[in-house]
Amino acid sequence: MSEYIEVKVVPSSGRSECFIDENGFIKCFLKSAPEKGKANKELIMRIAYYLKVSKQLVCLAAGKALRHKLIKIETTLSKDEILSMFPKKVAEEK
Repeated sequence: MSEYIEVKVVPSSGRSECFIDENGFIKCFLKSAPEKGKANKELIMRIAYYLKVSKQLVCLAAGKALRHKLIKIETTLSKDEILSMFPKKVAEEK
C-alpha cells in the first residue's frame, strides 16, 4: 500500500530537519544544494529517517526540480499516522 505526502523543501539552508509548520504542512530544511539531485537524495533520507523506514520505500513522485514535492511512501501507515511522526513547530525559525 502507498501513501503520498506533500513536502515543501528549503535547500542549502545549513541545517537538516523536517517538521509540521503552523499551516499543517511538512517543511524540510536541507543542507544540500539543489544540484545534480543532491537535495532530493537528502530529502528522501530525511523522510525515511523520521518514518523509521528504509529509504528504498520512499521515492519522489513529483516535483523533481520544484520546492513543492510529492513523496510516495510504501507503507501500511495512514497519512495521519505518517504526519504524526514529524515534530510540530508553532512558528518557523528565521
